[in-house]
Amino acid sequence: MIYITLRITIKKIKQNTISTIKLYASGAHENHNLHGKRRHTLHSFFQFAPTQTQHHQSHHNRTMSILEYNGAAIIAMAGKDCIGIASDNRLGIQFQTVAMDFKKIFKMSDTLFVGLAGLATDVQTLDQLLRFRMNLYELREERAMTPQVFTNLLSNILYEKRFGPYFVEPVVAGLDEKGSPYLATMDLIGATSTTKDFVVSGTCDGNLYGMCETLYKPDLGKEELFETLAQALLASVDRDALSGWGGVVHIITKEGVMSRELKGRQD
Repeated sequence: MIYITLRITIKKIKQNTISTIKLYASGAHENHNLHGKRRHTLHSFFQFAPTQTQHHQSHHNRTMSILEYNGAAIIAMAGKDCIGIASDNRLGIQFQTVAMDFKKIFKMSDTLFVGLAGLATDVQTLDQLLRFRMNLYELREERAMTPQVFTNLLSNILYEKRFGPYFVEPVVAGLDEKGSPYLATMDLIGATSTTKDFVVSGTCDGNLYGMCETLYKPDLGKEELFETLAQALLASVDRDALSGWGGVVHIITKEGVMSRELKGRQD
């Protein structure tokens, strides 16, 4: 008896549904001006709002780039017969801070520095590989490597590993043979871009671009260049949860390298 009653109830529900559909369809044909509105209403009749579980799953399915896993902020900027490069000190695992003295800028020669933003393990691996390849070059060629040659070397190393890349975005800063500033940056497979003013890399590159565009002026002296780099770096990392904890600035001139530590917010 219960089974028969359920079948009758289900049959009535189906009939009511079909009648509702016919009613909407007939109304749409009768009034051409309301055709779009009624069709939208009919479409909405069969739409179901996502459940709370589905919304929760979609929120947690968003992935973070591996380049953002450890966090970084690097700037390089050209001045008058000098060039500067700066980075933050933080090493993290996403939002968890692991160390506050992680090195991201490496001295390749007296007039050449490279900054590596990205996955910390690849940063250290690439630093060792670059030193090895530079030593081989100097032994074979019996001369120092220029920034342009170093950029090509780094680009080739990254492109060789394009199918299993090093997860780094390098910044090259140095003085060429004439003492003129040289700036270059590239992506993780070695696509190179050179510029005359400044380059940035890291998890807060949007903040860095905005600060550099605001503070940069052509032909800055070494003290002005230091102040500009320091203010741009500290203001940018204060608005990024993945980088910060102070920083370091290197100013490269013909006379030598001036390095200074920065103290930032400790949070």
